[in-house]
Amino acid sequence: MLFLFRLGFGLTSEFWFEDERQVYLIGLKSFATHSWPYFGPDVTNQIQIPGALQGLLISVPLFILRIPEAPFVLLNLLSFASLCLLAWYCTKRLPELPKWFVWTWLMTAPWTLNFSTHIVNPSYVLPGAIIFFVGFLESVPYTTKQLIPSWLTNFMMGFSLFWVMQLHMSWTVMLPYVAASMFFQLRRKNVARSFGWFLLGSATTGSLLLPTFLKYGLSEGFGGTGSTATLNGNNLLKILNPVEGVVPRFLSFASFELARFIGDNSATRWLFVREHLWLTPVLLLLLVVGILQPLAMIVIWFLKNDTQDWPAIKWLTLASIVLLCTSFMFSLKAPASHTFYLMLPIAMIYSFYCWAKYLAKPKWQKFAMLVLACGVVFHLALAIDHFKRISMYVDRSIPAAAIEKRDYRILGERRSGAKY
Repeated sequence: MLFLFRLGFGLTSEFWFEDERQVYLIGLKSFATHSWPYFGPDVTNQIQIPGALQGLLISVPLFILRIPEAPFVLLNLLSFASLCLLAWYCTKRLPELPKWFVWTWLMTAPWTLNFSTHIVNPSYVLPGAIIFFVGFLESVPYTTKQLIPSWLTNFMMGFSLFWVMQLHMSWTVMLPYVAASMFFQLRRKNVARSFGWFLLGSATTGSLLLPTFLKYGLSEGFGGTGSTATLNGNNLLKILNPVEGVVPRFLSFASFELARFIGDNSATRWLFVREHLWLTPVLLLLLVVGILQPLAMIVIWFLKNDTQDWPAIKWLTLASIVLLCTSFMFSLKAPASHTFYLMLPIAMIYSFYCWAKYLAKPKWQKFAMLVLACGVVFHLALAIDHFKRISMYVDRSIPAAAIEKRDYRILGERRSGAKY
């Protein structure tokens, strides 16, 4: 039921906006022309991420099932499976947390529903991010619960590093975690074996980069992505902004952030509210909860917590935020939430440690049930609204014709300057 809910929501989500359509076109072009997708998502009109993964994630399901919905099915299978892994992992780390809460919240939270269910490159980042951070936590002595074998944790990190590398520029943030994991593993006797499994995992997904470099060479093969790393002092105030800076955006991954998903600006948001006045009590409750959750997580960081590995988790969370702030000082991009969606698993795990003590009490469990139910109602209303305005079903015949006639240009042209 949760999978079908997520798939249905994804199918009704944005399809015609330029970013979504361009990502779909990468795979559609590969399917229509039977060509290898040497490059993936566009960073700018002149910069494109190398590797075939993004194109194959869309073209392969089209070869199997020649309908426009096919790539959505694969994406939702991947995101659902990875969220199942995260839910299982969190309930093992925190057995006192109600399992129904962990599973339902992870599957229906605004940031896991509005991203990771519809076709846009950050949506594909989530499966890799979850695999990576679960592997990382289990490879470090201060955070491991010994739930996953050492060889597998290293394979997971290598696999997911090169997965994300072909989808989004945020992969660079993963490197310090890899370095930290390897540093702690140096104390082990079988460090060579651990590193070998990491290399094997890297080769699994990294092999999809080889055709690009063989055809274009190292310099041109990177697609100009090296130019995105530059000292950017203009980002400092954006990073430290108390409302829209890195900290509130990071914590919002694990909160009921609604406004950004209702509309792009105040006018469209108010229009949605006016057209759904019956939803006002639900919106007000979720809005208040969404504001209080990040504030509570900040306060709880300073409070005493008897959970055994709480110190490791809270310091890891702080270190992750500092790493993000530092990274954006050397980024062409401003710190918008989707640019570091990769960090959602850390935010979620930290939030579960924050709520564990409270959700052991029946009154908080009842409140959580109410909030989760309101979240489902809100997203059902949002899905119906999107279905009529911005989903693929506004004119499904266009992508269907592009697939049937094997002509991706029926859906649209790739961006000017695109390398593929």
